[in-house]
Amino acid sequence: MMSDLIGTIMERSAARRWLAAAMALLVAVFAFGSPSLAQVSDAELTQRIDALAPGSYADRAGAVGALVASGDPRVVGVLQVLAEGDLLVVEETGKVVYVERSGKDFALTDPLTGESLGSVPRGDVEKVRVNNSLRRTLRTAIGQLTLLSEDRGTRLAAAQSILRDADPANLQLLDESLAAEIDPAIKRTMELARAVITLKSGSDVEQIRSAAETVAHSGSRDAASILSAAMGTVPDELRADIQASIDGLARDRAVWDALQNVWFGVSLGSVLLLAAIGLAITFGVMGVINMAHGEMVMLGAYTTFAVQETIRQNAPGLFDYSLAIALPLAFLLTALVGVAIERGVIRWLYGRALETLLATWGLSLILQQTVRSIFGPTNRQVGNPSWMSGSFEFYGLAITWSRLWIVVFALAVFVALLLVLNRTALGLQMRAVTQNRRMASAMGIRTPLVDAMTFGLGSGIAGLAGVALSQIDNVSPNLGQGYIIDSFMVVVFGGVGNLWGTLVGAMTLGIANKFLEPYAGAVLGKILILVLIILFIQRRPRGLFALKGRAVE
Repeated sequence: MMSDLIGTIMERSAARRWLAAAMALLVAVFAFGSPSLAQVSDAELTQRIDALAPGSYADRAGAVGALVASGDPRVVGVLQVLAEGDLLVVEETGKVVYVERSGKDFALTDPLTGESLGSVPRGDVEKVRVNNSLRRTLRTAIGQLTLLSEDRGTRLAAAQSILRDADPANLQLLDESLAAEIDPAIKRTMELARAVITLKSGSDVEQIRSAAETVAHSGSRDAASILSAAMGTVPDELRADIQASIDGLARDRAVWDALQNVWFGVSLGSVLLLAAIGLAITFGVMGVINMAHGEMVMLGAYTTFAVQETIRQNAPGLFDYSLAIALPLAFLLTALVGVAIERGVIRWLYGRALETLLATWGLSLILQQTVRSIFGPTNRQVGNPSWMSGSFEFYGLAITWSRLWIVVFALAVFVALLLVLNRTALGLQMRAVTQNRRMASAMGIRTPLVDAMTFGLGSGIAGLAGVALSQIDNVSPNLGQGYIIDSFMVVVFGGVGNLWGTLVGAMTLGIANKFLEPYAGAVLGKILILVLIILFIQRRPRGLFALKGRAVE
């Protein structure tokens, strides 16, 4: 039974162990000639690795310390495999090995050199067991061995590991590493780790005071909790100063939390802007309540899915360019669908608001069912390109790349639409029709063509919104339904047909929503926003920025 269990574990992790062995060999080649390797021979180092198997957990912790004392970078891979619980020992010889399934037996590999050691039956090997305490020791040991690595990422990860464990045994190592470190970010992490260790185990009052100041000025989100934890061990004369630092950090954190809510609100506002900006021009120019606008957003998202599926099957190397390919395709597809809707249905219903609303609602159901029949009712996976994946910290703000790029994209679409409306013949005609349709027609402007082009432009922009929303929301036939009501609220609040009003309305509602959510919850927050908009419209029926013109109603 035990041999079968070990076999299952080894089959799952054999590739990882081979990779660790290869990494150890590469590190050994890179470090050849270093003084640390001259201190311990391979034979003695092998004995220290074999000492990981026998005895208690405390004995294994001592063996880990002996490996770290060797200074040999090749033991990093061994310790990593041990921390994962995948290091084995041959029961008969006490030899610690990596194993790989080979038929009914295990093929053995030397963890230090990567050499083959033959094979043994599965029942002849046993796992080297670890517990949580030993895993913490291993994390610290790996940090000690990687803190002086040539690779920046390795050094940063090691510094963060030492900061997390805050083991006083690492203090001398940190001092040596700080003297050699030139990367500012890694150096700050090391200095913070040293300060935390000093707070934890220091005895000199001035050193503890300096460490508390370092932690307080680090900008770390955990700074207040670190100082609070140290309050019970620091000298009495420092407690007032440390408490003042904790209070100051709490005030700073409140400011940064407010700024974080503002960023979340801007992020939500950019999504609302993308979803509503196309509706603003169709509603403003044509006075059409288009309930199928959300389905244009949905079609744009499914265009992105189709493009990514094609790229995955035929040219995986182009995946990072999938959004650049999907954007023009989504715009063209949804613009053509919008023109077809306007020419086929809406142009017969101008001036009949209720019939237009019902007709576009029916079209939205038809489009949803069509997509459901083609792609299925379940959510579809749309991946993030590498340049939209991950996050970063800007001072005290946590920002995801996907949200940042969507904000930039929303503003770019807004600027492009402003240029179209103010610098092109179509924009001039659209503004003329918006202000006085009858006068524009009398001046020779073909208002039916302007209506079709306007509806197509608004639908195309909705398609662009769908491409962006596919990166942060589920792509499903119901995608557009989640944004249609919010889009109408933005348009009405900002001022029907006014792009600047749409921008201000989207950002205002987004920020207000994010500030209300922590206190009222997501659902009640939306209800409160809706109530506030209703009250506002009672005072200003035309919204924040009302259109001007003799015939504007």
